[in-house]
Amino acid sequence: MSSGLDDVIAAETALSDVDGLQGRLIIAGHSLDALAGQVEFEAVLALLLDCDPADLKAAIGAARLRVFDHLSAVDGALLNMSPVEALRALMARLADGEDDETAHALIAAPAVFTAGLTRLRQGLSPVPPDQTLGHTADMLTMTYGRHPAPEQVAALEAYLVTVVDHGLNASTFAARVVASTRAGLTSAVLAALSALKGPLHGGAPGPVLDMLDAIGQPDNAEKWLTRALGDGERLMGFGHRIYRVRDPRADALKAALAKLAAAGYVPPERLTLAETVEATALRLLKQKKPDRPLETNVEFYTALLLESLCLPRGAFTCVFAAGRVGGWVAHAREQIATGRLMRPQSRYIGHNVTAPLGV
Repeated sequence: MSSGLDDVIAAETALSDVDGLQGRLIIAGHSLDALAGQVEFEAVLALLLDCDPADLKAAIGAARLRVFDHLSAVDGALLNMSPVEALRALMARLADGEDDETAHALIAAPAVFTAGLTRLRQGLSPVPPDQTLGHTADMLTMTYGRHPAPEQVAALEAYLVTVVDHGLNASTFAARVVASTRAGLTSAVLAALSALKGPLHGGAPGPVLDMLDAIGQPDNAEKWLTRALGDGERLMGFGHRIYRVRDPRADALKAALAKLAAAGYVPPERLTLAETVEATALRLLKQKKPDRPLETNVEFYTALLLESLCLPRGAFTCVFAAGRVGGWVAHAREQIATGRLMRPQSRYIGHNVTAPLGV
């Protein structure tokens, strides 16, 4: 048995490859370095879904208009849920199916619903989508109530591209299991979103900011981090189950954050604090755990980038879903087309057969 299914091959895919030893991520035959910060989100989605980028961009724009109507169902009970649970409840309203229209609606929904829920929690009205805009620009426009700066769009675009797919992670595996039953794409995406909300998967970027807030000043980094490690605490934003070297997504997001900072959207003192914490944490981790490769992961710079875009930290997992949903849909469709019903075996470790109860 392999606990956690480490090293178990459960599917063949043409969508992404994670090379943990070399620190390399391939998405549909393209290196992450050639995609993040270089192309639009819809162009990467088109690679995963094997379709024309311009046609897909138009289809997702139209889908944003369709799913926007579901925000009228938001009530007090839904707003009292956590952002990701509210997102899941709204997405459960979408019709299930395996067709392109269902796929486009599922890709559009997290951006529309996250923006709308964010505004409703602020006492503001949701902003209708503009299907003439790119998906990323429209997500920020629906959130801000105004057109974002090009640097802001570029930063979020780099993030969505960076997280769009990442091998057979927990949420993507959940999507493929449900898809293998032919339950439909919506059911598969809802299963994936439920997996993503777990703190061991998609819920870590927010706590990175909590850590930075607790440290407060660069001069406090050494003492705070030493104490945390001494108490056996996990340093958020460091280490990864797969990567044995630096997470390539961290470098892509650090580059995107640098461009955002150069445009004046990142407070210099916040960036200085983050860089000091990163350098100190890497040094202390190497000293304390020399046999374990614990490098900066995607969560560290995700937190800083999304914070700099003025997105609420409680909604970070929803923004993650807005990027990863493209991968979920692609994997679900690939499973339907090429895979079988997933039915692994388990090893029974309970009691042996005993006499019937009452005898």
